[in-house]
Amino acid sequence: MANRVYTPEFKDEAVRQVVERGYTVKEVAERLGISEASLYNWRKAVVPSKEDERAEELLEAKRENLSLRAELRRTQEERDILKKAAAYFAKGSE
Repeated sequence: MANRVYTPEFKDEAVRQVVERGYTVKEVAERLGISEASLYNWRKAVVPSKEDERAEELLEAKRENLSLRAELRRTQEERDILKKAAAYFAKGSE
C-alpha cells in the first residue's frame, strides 16, 4: 500500500466525524478509504488521553493547593497582627 499524504483539513474532518458526530472509526475509515490505524493515530493526536487529562487535573490541583497555602499564610499573619494590636489597645485603655 502506498503512503498517501492527507491534508490537515482532511484529517480534522475525519476525526470530527468520530469525535463529534459519533461515527465509529471503522465506519469513517471505510467510507473515506483510509486505514483504521491512521484514523486512530489522528484522533490520538487531537483528543487528549485520560492520562493527559488526569495529569492536567493533578497539576491544577497542585496550583490551587499552593495558592490556598499562600492565602492561609497571609491570613494567619493578619490574624497575628490583629491580636497584637488588640492586646496593645487593651493595655492602653486600662
